[in-house]
Amino acid sequence: MFSLNSGSASGEIYLRDGQIVHAEVGKLREEEAVYEMAIWRDGEFVFLPGEETELTSIRRSNTNLLMEAARRIDEWSVLSKKIPSTQMVPVFTNQATTTSVSLTPQEWMLISKTDERRTIEELAMAVGMSPFEVCKLLYGLITSGLLALRESLASLPTEHLKDLSLEKQSLVAVKIFRLAQQALKDHEVAGELEKVHQLCKAEMDAGRHADAILDQIRSLEKLVSSALGPNQAKTFMEKVSEEMKNA
Repeated sequence: MFSLNSGSASGEIYLRDGQIVHAEVGKLREEEAVYEMAIWRDGEFVFLPGEETELTSIRRSNTNLLMEAARRIDEWSVLSKKIPSTQMVPVFTNQATTTSVSLTPQEWMLISKTDERRTIEELAMAVGMSPFEVCKLLYGLITSGLLALRESLASLPTEHLKDLSLEKQSLVAVKIFRLAQQALKDHEVAGELEKVHQLCKAEMDAGRHADAILDQIRSLEKLVSSALGPNQAKTFMEKVSEEMKNA
């Protein structure tokens, strides 16, 4: 078994006769876990020859797994231009009532679960697909004009944030900024983080306070999502939520 660590994230890849047969990272299992760890830019690993598993959840060859991981990394760079965050909510457009298009069974399934309240993450759970696969379907539906995206921070304790003193709000803004720095350490987009944080501080000084912090969260989450993919963005938002609750 390979035990891998990258920042606060950790995962395991199990092998049998040199072939990957199972993987886990966070709540992800099977191939999705392999693809998640494949996008880590740095980290450490330990090989434990005595650790085995009876599970065989992965049947692709190692070569095919890595080729698929590389394809997903390239594809996400395209998808993220229209879908900057999996915390956004798909909604129907006015054009949806007048546009005639042919939909695949998977697209119909996604449309049937779109209630203009669920985020992309929640839709993925509802249809039993990965966020990545849902984003591939959404990309076509958004391009055709059937769906659009709106932002949602419903999962965050925003009311608690607004009740904090200005001093504590400022401290929360800094801590959230540092979470993004940790997630994007040494990444090429890391330089954008300071600009986002400086804008947040300027808007807080101008009296926007909690709203400025929420704008910062939106911008930072989109940077993490675009650079590292939807799963790392979800982890980032979970940490942000915990930081806000503990403030």
